[in-house]
Amino acid sequence: MQLPQHHQKPSAHSCCSSWIRRSPPPSPPPHKRAGGVGRSRYACRLVPLLVLTVYSVVTVLRIPSSSLVVSTADSERVERREDLEALKTHLPSNQNGLEAREETRSVASLPCSAFISGEAGHGAAADAEGVLCCDRSHYRSDVCYLRGDVRTDPSTTSVLLYNAPRGSAPEKVRPYTRKFEGSVMSSIDEVTIVPVPPGGGGGGAHSNMSVGVGGGGRRCDVRHPRGVAAVVFSTGGYTGNVYHEFSDGLVPLFVTAQRFAGEVVFVVLEYHYWWLGRYGAVLEQLTNYRVVDFRHDRRVHCFDEMVVGLRIHGELVVDPKLMPDGKSIKDFQALLHQGYSRTTTTASASSSSPTPLLPLAPPTRPCPRSANKPKMLIFIRKQNRVLLNLPQVVTACRRAGFAPHVMNLRRQTPLAAIHAALASADAMVAVHGAAVTHFLFMRPGSVLLQIVPVGLDWAADAFYGKPAQQLGLDYLEYRVAPEESSLAAEYGLNSTVVRTPWVISSRGWWEMKKVYMDRQNVTVNVKRFADLLRAARARLRNTTACAAKPAAPLR
Repeated sequence: MQLPQHHQKPSAHSCCSSWIRRSPPPSPPPHKRAGGVGRSRYACRLVPLLVLTVYSVVTVLRIPSSSLVVSTADSERVERREDLEALKTHLPSNQNGLEAREETRSVASLPCSAFISGEAGHGAAADAEGVLCCDRSHYRSDVCYLRGDVRTDPSTTSVLLYNAPRGSAPEKVRPYTRKFEGSVMSSIDEVTIVPVPPGGGGGGAHSNMSVGVGGGGRRCDVRHPRGVAAVVFSTGGYTGNVYHEFSDGLVPLFVTAQRFAGEVVFVVLEYHYWWLGRYGAVLEQLTNYRVVDFRHDRRVHCFDEMVVGLRIHGELVVDPKLMPDGKSIKDFQALLHQGYSRTTTTASASSSSPTPLLPLAPPTRPCPRSANKPKMLIFIRKQNRVLLNLPQVVTACRRAGFAPHVMNLRRQTPLAAIHAALASADAMVAVHGAAVTHFLFMRPGSVLLQIVPVGLDWAADAFYGKPAQQLGLDYLEYRVAPEESSLAAEYGLNSTVVRTPWVISSRGWWEMKKVYMDRQNVTVNVKRFADLLRAARARLRNTTACAAKPAAPLR
């Protein structure tokens, strides 16, 4: 009699199949089925227990006792070893061990910053497919990178990339380093980057013919040699103020372009002829080619690589950790020294082979004598933040043991003359303002003494104090007391403007500038200022080398 379906006993196969995957055993003869049910039940229980026992014994014998306990520090290595063991079981190999291979990263997988900084190199894979990417992660600037058949279109202030990666979209960039300041950025010319996919025109990286996006083809008027890149940037915005000319322009240009070792063309928007005349000595250290005026040079320039925009690290900062070759602000200073020293040499000397860029050495001067005092330059202002008791300050500098020289800078003062004066100086005194930027010309070990008006503590330290220390200068501050500021007479000694400047500064940069930068003059306390001068003199005595003879003029 057959049992109902829900009372049927499970077969040996149905019980054991969840543990051991194999073909079911043949059915027993009909006359042995009744007596085999009990034995099948015991076999179903014993077989998995036997398999587990054998596996546990083998595992214990194979693993050393010291490896039974895995520390937290070793867990990552253990996981990697297990991954490799699993990989060996899935990847057949004739070798006894697993050979580790580094995968070649595709162009699409590389971050845009790697192309901009040059870390991505210039490989054949990149040449074949073209590159177009933009890095918009920095709060100061947007920078785009193009590689392939790159052509300028001055009629529309645009750049075309032929054989661009499929799916690339047009990009718009204002190549200036104050992205956070909308009012200034709105005045900067915008560059449009137009990708043209394969089949959309062009004839390869070295073709002179092109078919424009709208069907109007233009010929390459200037085909720049292979390997010569372009860097596109603007000299608009705050250009005209020496601080911004360096902080927003020349230092970022060094950060972006120095990796090309001169094989780069500068394509400039809002181009100024006076800017080229003033900073030509610097540009000559970064490029071997003439500057291109993007707006007025109507020719189509063709490149195989281009950077649109400038990388920036901060206020007058070159961060070695962000530079592929580890260069710093000292390398930028060496470039300045090389450029402006050459402008003072004779024509015969300038025609000789150029000397390598070397950092400035610490200042050397005659051993202390009454007739040889350390040279101090005092930079003065005439419109705002004026040092009202300048004669008393000059006398205090002389009594502290310095030989003071007043620097009355004008816009037409050649930078080579300013460089020559500061490169041979031991100390510099200036009220906070753009002229302090010239500390970049000073030798390491020199003293920068900045007079900080009321309400400008943060700006003085961020814009000049920290950069000067990174350059190796000995930095000192004279913070103007409330009663030493002209704002005390205008607003009252106990007013919010004088006593709690942060309240005004919290209203924004322009409000702070209007009050503390545009309407303030200072009268320093000569006695307190003299104490700081003596400290500066003592530091020079301890850190500045002296020579048996007067130092030769800087060449």
